[in-house]
Amino acid sequence: MKSRFNNTILILIITGIVAAMLVVVNFILFQEVTLIFSIINVLAIFIFIFPVIMIRYEDYAKIKQTEEMFPIFLRDFVEAIRGGMTVPHAFERISQNEYKELNVHIRKMTAQMDWGIPVDKVLMKFAKQSKSKLIGRIVSSVIESHRFGGNLADTFEALSNTSLEVEKLRQERKLYMNSQMMTGYIVFFVFLAVMIGLAKFLVPSLTEANPGELNLGTMQATQVDVNAPKVDVNASYKEIFRNLILIQGFFAGLTVGKMSEGATVSGLKHSVFMMFSGALVFIIATA
Repeated sequence: MKSRFNNTILILIITGIVAAMLVVVNFILFQEVTLIFSIINVLAIFIFIFPVIMIRYEDYAKIKQTEEMFPIFLRDFVEAIRGGMTVPHAFERISQNEYKELNVHIRKMTAQMDWGIPVDKVLMKFAKQSKSKLIGRIVSSVIESHRFGGNLADTFEALSNTSLEVEKLRQERKLYMNSQMMTGYIVFFVFLAVMIGLAKFLVPSLTEANPGELNLGTMQATQVDVNAPKVDVNASYKEIFRNLILIQGFFAGLTVGKMSEGATVSGLKHSVFMMFSGALVFIIATA
């Protein structure tokens, strides 16, 4: 765990340094080249936040995989108990099976039981380390049943069936929400097309139609001093529209992730894709 934390910090430091160097070089060399300057800034932001999001999503994916394999583990455990094995022996036998991310926890529980740690404490530690609310509830039910002398095999079997039903409902929900996810992407790219249309056609036509300076707040033409420094109204509007695209992409991605997978953290990958692709397309299309 400590090694993983150190690796995470190291990755964040490296990506932070790379992003900072890109920004510095960008300001020194390409500040006058609007297209390249904007693209490099977006790329620097992407380099900085992408590892953070991937680390968070990797943790979320591990929890999901653990929950998916847990019903299979319970089923195998019930079969071992019904075959006449004790709890420690059943854990030792099924620890040789392949449960992907769950294998690490099973082997750890097997080792703890070999050291003489009570089953209740082993299961409680497992529930905390898994960081899964579903597994936590199942383990609490098992512990209560074990404490009051219930049949452990029957309890595990009932909970295994419940877990399978929960996972089945999740998969059905995910399939149903895929259409909603596609709708979210379509809405975002329609919004992107509208922003490009406004920046490329509407704003230039308004500024050309009025010899004065276009007021950003009231959209009214006002006469300006000819000696005053010229303000690039088109560039100002492009910056506003680009920021709107980034905001829309961030929150649309979170919404899509929440709808499709039931967790906001899963939407971070959608947010990154929408923000990066949207900003990049907008910069290139309006250059």
